[in-house]
Amino acid sequence: MTAVPAALAKAFGQLADRRVIAVVAKSVGLTLAVFAAAGAGLYAGLASLIESYGYDGEWAGLAAVVIVPVALWLLFRVVAMAVLQFFADEIVAAVEAQHYPALAAQAQPLPFRRDLANSLRGLARALGYNLLALPVAAVLAFTAIGPALVFLTVNAVLLGRELTDMAWLRHSRGDDRTSPVGAGERLLLGAAIAGMMLVPIAGLLGPVIGAAAGTHLVLRRLER
Repeated sequence: MTAVPAALAKAFGQLADRRVIAVVAKSVGLTLAVFAAAGAGLYAGLASLIESYGYDGEWAGLAAVVIVPVALWLLFRVVAMAVLQFFADEIVAAVEAQHYPALAAQAQPLPFRRDLANSLRGLARALGYNLLALPVAAVLAFTAIGPALVFLTVNAVLLGRELTDMAWLRHSRGDDRTSPVGAGERLLLGAAIAGMMLVPIAGLLGPVIGAAAGTHLVLRRLER
């Protein structure tokens, strides 16, 4: 477990790396663009739906202004991680080059088609698991904090897997799909990044920090 704080510290330290800065700029820019487009579409659709029931346009706009930010906030983790999958190889390569040059020579960069497939699978898992968690969260709604803990746990599990797979897929061979990182460390990493992604602005860096930290966890194991 102590490897996770060390990996996170190294990941924060690498934010000054030009290659990491470039990925942050691209991933944050694309994430914000996706949210802007989705927000505009959701706003227009919601306003049109409310007006179709005969409500005044001002009330429709007010409802959309309230609902749209909440919906986008709930979807932030899903969208941000899907976007990061397209640039994951660059983050992993930057960590490899600076800290694990011997392993960097053995890595197999993933083609765009595989990056896209990984992104879609991750998106499907995130949506599916969160939908399955809804009934449990609903049962615990009376506790106030229960639903938040349910979704935090679910997303911690998902993030822990995704953030370590980004590096492991570059080094796994053939049918060997067993990650060298233990389930406890994956869960701890996922929980840390899930918590970070709840914080405005800082949450935009969460996926990049998580990808770098996940790379450290995987490559430390392989190095041994």
